[in-house]
Amino acid sequence: MIVLTSSLTLGTFIGAGAFGEVFEATDPVHGQVAIKVLVKDRPDPETPAEWAYRKDALLKEAQNLKKAEHRNVVPVHHLLEHANGNAVLYVMECCGGGSLQAPFDAGPMPTNEVLRVATALSQGLQCLHGRGMLHRDIKPGNILVSNDGVYKLGDFGLVTDNLVYGYASGAGYLDHLPPEVHGGGLTSAKSDIWAVAMTLYRLLHGKAWYEEAPPPKDKIPEGGFAKKLKWLPHVPERWRRLIRRALRDDPADRIPTATDLFAALSGLPAEGAWACEVTPNEVRWERPFKRRMQHVVWKRNGSKHEWNAWSEPVGAGRKTTLDGSGGAVNRATAVKGLEHFFAKQA
Repeated sequence: MIVLTSSLTLGTFIGAGAFGEVFEATDPVHGQVAIKVLVKDRPDPETPAEWAYRKDALLKEAQNLKKAEHRNVVPVHHLLEHANGNAVLYVMECCGGGSLQAPFDAGPMPTNEVLRVATALSQGLQCLHGRGMLHRDIKPGNILVSNDGVYKLGDFGLVTDNLVYGYASGAGYLDHLPPEVHGGGLTSAKSDIWAVAMTLYRLLHGKAWYEEAPPPKDKIPEGGFAKKLKWLPHVPERWRRLIRRALRDDPADRIPTATDLFAALSGLPAEGAWACEVTPNEVRWERPFKRRMQHVVWKRNGSKHEWNAWSEPVGAGRKTTLDGSGGAVNRATAVKGLEHFFAKQA
C-alpha cells in the first residue's frame, strides 16, 4: 500500500465497533468528514502478513466503494494509512443526523417514516449489489442520516467484493444473520435482504417491545422464525407479509433482490401513521385525524389486559369514545380487538 500523509485533524469521538473507532474530522478538501479508524489486531490478533493482506483488501474495498456513488450510500472520499502503519483511515461523509440507533432505542418509528427508511435501504443495496458487493452488517446503528435528512447505508467495515460464485463468508450482527449463516453457511445478497427485514421489524417496534421477545439469534437457528414474530397491533398486515417474506428460512423463497424489495414497498400504506410509546405495563398510540387527535391506550398487567380508544378535538370540544375491550380480558383477546380496531382505521 502507498503510504500517504494528510493534514486531517481528528475531532470528537463518535463511536466504536468491533473493527475500530469513528471520529469527526476536518479535511482540507471535503471539509467536515467522518473518519473510521480500522486497526491491526481488531477484532482478532493478526500476524504482520495478515495485517498487510487486510490493508490491501481495505484499499481495494475503498476503491470499489468510491465507484458505488449513490444518494443512499455514505460516500467514501478516500483511504489513508496511519503513520505508525497499524491503522487505516476511511474518510467519509459526516452525517450530522447520526444513526437510527437512538430512534430505535427511543421507541417505535411511525410506519410512514419506516417506509422512507426501507425505500432508501432498497435503493442503496441495489447500488452495492449491482457492483458485486455485500454489506453484511445492516442494522439501525449502520443507517445514517445526512444533514439534509437522507437515510444512507454506512459502516462499511464488513462490505466485501471478495466473492466466490456470488457468496462471501459469514459476518454481521448476530440478531440479523439468517438461518443459513447461523448454520455455518455463506452470506449472499439474500442475507442482506434478511438483515433489512430485521432492521425494519426493529424500527417498527422499538427497543422495549423488541426485547420483550427472546433474542432472534437464539430462535432463528430453530427455523420458522418469521412465524414467531411478536407484532405491535397497529402494524398493518401488508407490512407483516413483506417482512415475513423477507425472513423465510430458505433463501430461494425470500424476496430475491433489492430491486424486488423496492417494488414490494410500493404496496405499503404511507398515510395515517400512528405515533407509539411502549412501556412495561402500557402501550400508547396517537395520531391527528380530521382536526382531532385519536388516542389508544393498552394497559398490560400480568394476565389482565384492557384497552380503550377515543378522540379529542384539537381545541375545545367533547371527547368521543371510539372502541375498547369493555374491561379486563386476556392478552389474545386484547390483541385481536386492537388489531381489528387499527385495521378499521387504516
